[in-house]
Amino acid sequence: MNVQQLHVFMEVCSGRTLADAAVKLGLKQPTVSFHLRKLEEELGVTLFRKQSRSLQPTEAAADLLPYARKIVFLVEEAKLTMLERREKGEGRLRLGASYTPATYVLPPHLAAYRQLYPGVNQQLTVKQARAVLSMLRSYEIDVGIVSLSDSPQEGLVVQLLVADELKLLLAPQHALANQRQVSLDEMRNETFLLHETGSTSRTLSDEWANAVGLKWVSVMELGAIETIKETLKCNMGIGILPHRSVRREIEAGELVMRDLPQYVNRRHICLAYREEEQLSPHVRSFIAFMRRAFVSDGKL
Repeated sequence: MNVQQLHVFMEVCSGRTLADAAVKLGLKQPTVSFHLRKLEEELGVTLFRKQSRSLQPTEAAADLLPYARKIVFLVEEAKLTMLERREKGEGRLRLGASYTPATYVLPPHLAAYRQLYPGVNQQLTVKQARAVLSMLRSYEIDVGIVSLSDSPQEGLVVQLLVADELKLLLAPQHALANQRQVSLDEMRNETFLLHETGSTSRTLSDEWANAVGLKWVSVMELGAIETIKETLKCNMGIGILPHRSVRREIEAGELVMRDLPQYVNRRHICLAYREEEQLSPHVRSFIAFMRRAFVSDGKL
């Protein structure tokens, strides 16, 4: 079993045809077939079954895939570490972030990190928190900066950076905007503008509503925080959003913010990375940099 065989195996597992995998890897199709056959012979299992024009991974392939990803990652990481030593600190840092930290927290920190490490190429992928954690576990990224609840994350180190509690948001012209506190009874018949299902904010909003006995009578589900804010400004309902995502609008008087009744915060912006002994120099430097940045701000 060699790394080339595992590269081929991973490409075919991703749903590519033999021809597509060959193009992606810069190989000829018979070479791709040869590598798969040799891998199956060495392991003594069937990894793929032919179905129409495609190859379908077997259960054995599903079991092998996480090991293949890890082996390929470690080989590439070792090469990159040696390359960084030769090129005096130049390299790549693959980051993943959920929407709130990517938009409202990370930019100044990424700029400051670049000032310290100008030779490091930062690559940022922005997705929902659970997708970022999945990419982290499958070695597609090196570090995640995500909004999470206080639930443990198996196989990952999670460092809380800063609390980012959920708040109730209203347009200044809303009938409830002049009240310092909004009761549950006053909220029951309102239209709620909520983030999309699957996001940390939506999950915690649903859990809060269940805990206090509030049933969503009318919901407008929107995929982006900026869309929710602009819709709120049009007084089309009331919203639940992370505090850090609405600071500018509150300061400008474009939105009104109130506490959610009986809300106990479980939402934090966190730094996440794999629980491993070997971390690349750039991963270690970024983790240390982010910890220092939030400690110096008094946020840890």
